[in-house]
Amino acid sequence: MLTHPELFDLSIAHIDCDAFYATVEKRDNPELKNKALIVGGGKRGVVSTCCYIARIKGVRSAMPMFKALKACPEAVVVYPRMETYVSVSREIKAMMQQLTPVVEPLSLDEAFLDLTGTARLHKEPPAMQLARLVKNIEDEIGVSASIGLSHNKFLAKIASDLDKPRGFSVIGKEETETFLAGQKVGVIWGIGPVARQNLENKGIRSIADILSRDRADLSEQFGAMGERLWHLARGLDYRSVSARAPVKSISKETTFFEDVGDPELLDGYLWRLSEKVADRAKATEKAGKTVNLKLKRADFRTISRQVSLLDPTQLADTIYKATKPLLDKEIAQGPFRLLGVGLTHISQEAATAQIGSLLDPLQTNREHAERATDAIRARFGSNAILKGRSLKK
Repeated sequence: MLTHPELFDLSIAHIDCDAFYATVEKRDNPELKNKALIVGGGKRGVVSTCCYIARIKGVRSAMPMFKALKACPEAVVVYPRMETYVSVSREIKAMMQQLTPVVEPLSLDEAFLDLTGTARLHKEPPAMQLARLVKNIEDEIGVSASIGLSHNKFLAKIASDLDKPRGFSVIGKEETETFLAGQKVGVIWGIGPVARQNLENKGIRSIADILSRDRADLSEQFGAMGERLWHLARGLDYRSVSARAPVKSISKETTFFEDVGDPELLDGYLWRLSEKVADRAKATEKAGKTVNLKLKRADFRTISRQVSLLDPTQLADTIYKATKPLLDKEIAQGPFRLLGVGLTHISQEAATAQIGSLLDPLQTNREHAERATDAIRARFGSNAILKGRSLKK
């Protein structure tokens, strides 16, 4: 049961699925239900997510895999299935859009909703709509979620994390400053470990420390970030929920079990990453005009390269052909511990007729072949048809 004096007056919500990837894996494989589960890569990879059983043992998202397995050696490890997660995410988003067209996804497993004015349509206040929504998501899709309800996006996102899993937390207008004053500065969205340490070095460890500083001093010391801190410490967030918030990038990277310098092995990884980025782009009906390559050397130095295309693309073949020369140019700097591929300058799905095809007469044939391959994989599984270079390991 949930009571709050402003419960039926608030309409900005953040819904966050609980341990999304792990929950989907347990849904699809009941044998994993009562086991500690980690979704991630090999020993030198990182944890994508983990179930709450593993979290009790100290496993966390983005933790190096070897540390996760040391904390929870009995954990079952499965590799991510992005195509499945994208499909489930689209089902959940469709259910959200039955309540309001103003849904702003942040990632596959979380989104903001603005339910202002929907009480008249659905004959019940937003709080009741949200409770019914997450119950339906769990009953029909098999994924649980937590709700944060408040009067702006900043506070709704904080609230959704207060009582996970299956939580429903509310931060009202009247309690905003009192609630925030007792929080650590890390509660502010976007303040990561490095920024938090920088703030702590200057005596700012809590929201109360920000509230004690003069606005002009914060702006002078931290620039635009200082202005943002001043506003958010008071719970002031004027951003609206936008159903058209742009996707800024689509990327995929892998950390190797051992440093890799072999061009053939790197070529195989490059193709597989290009396929995964393309799969994500196709699933979300997006395309990118800039292709990015990321390499991390054994000494942890990061190398980033990019190339702009004539037309936006969502094709693995195009992504691979754009990143291959970039990789070849940097190969002598290896061996590498990480390889990543990405798309930026995202737009809606690329047009079928492209300028680039006039310069490469075989491009259209390769696109048709890739679309046919996608259809076969969708029907018979991701391994139903493979390119030879994808087998390089």
